[in-house]
Amino acid sequence: MQQGIKRGYLHNDFKFFHLKDKQNIQFEHHYHDFNKIIIFIDGNVVYNIEGKSYKLKPWDVLFVPGNQVHRPIIAPDEEYERIVIWINNAFLEEHGNTENDLLTCFNVAREDRHIVRLGENSLNSIKAILSRIESEIRNKQFGSVILGNALFVQFMVYVNRLQLKPDKHAERIEVEYDEQIQKVIQYINSNLDEDLSISSLAAMFYINKYYLMHKFKSNTGYSIHSYVNNKRMQKSAELIKAGTAPSEAAVQCGFNDYSSFVRAFSKMFGASPTKYYKALVSANDKVFPVEG
Repeated sequence: MQQGIKRGYLHNDFKFFHLKDKQNIQFEHHYHDFNKIIIFIDGNVVYNIEGKSYKLKPWDVLFVPGNQVHRPIIAPDEEYERIVIWINNAFLEEHGNTENDLLTCFNVAREDRHIVRLGENSLNSIKAILSRIESEIRNKQFGSVILGNALFVQFMVYVNRLQLKPDKHAERIEVEYDEQIQKVIQYINSNLDEDLSISSLAAMFYINKYYLMHKFKSNTGYSIHSYVNNKRMQKSAELIKAGTAPSEAAVQCGFNDYSSFVRAFSKMFGASPTKYYKALVSANDKVFPVEG
């Protein structure tokens, strides 16, 4: 497994894809620097996000927060149909406020559940909104972009309501995960400035380190070392983008040696932390397109 696979960069307000294919595709674990919503329509798919595996049912709404590792596991030779929406956080921040934060659904997903299952009434509403969004995206008439954006904001308000108060008439959600590995994942993400070596984590959670390595990889698709390094890099990039000095970002992300931090950062983002920040400013938040 590579250090991490980063897919896609987003400069639009949002991007809407309606995809249908029938081929034996096996996706690898990967992540994006933006939030994503998947509306599963048809197929036989289990979706793994940060070690949690969800057995999807038609019209499930799946929230994939930015920088969370995920992978669909698709049954071979079955048609897989879904709507995928890439979301620009700045667009949602512009149309929300402190009391009505349209990013709430992703914050809930990070802490608790990644999926909303629809009852009959909410299903009909979601289908109608998505159909109108898709129609306006294809429409070239006057105001189609404005109307498409307005409909998308309506959709985000609706799915946030469902994430905060799930439909009581919906079927039970099937999710499988290793409770012990979830505790390790939560600890890592909350303590990126601490010692997160395999030996340290194994001692903290009273697990044989080789068993921990095996369980972590089988649940997330990443080695512990790669997972920790990716999370530290992602957080450091967020801090630098927000104006934190690179040296301080390194400390907050668990790097005691600044030169090691610069090398790791440059390898992942294609530029030193200082050049990365300058490029963000000069290119109006343009991100370096990299894999790794």
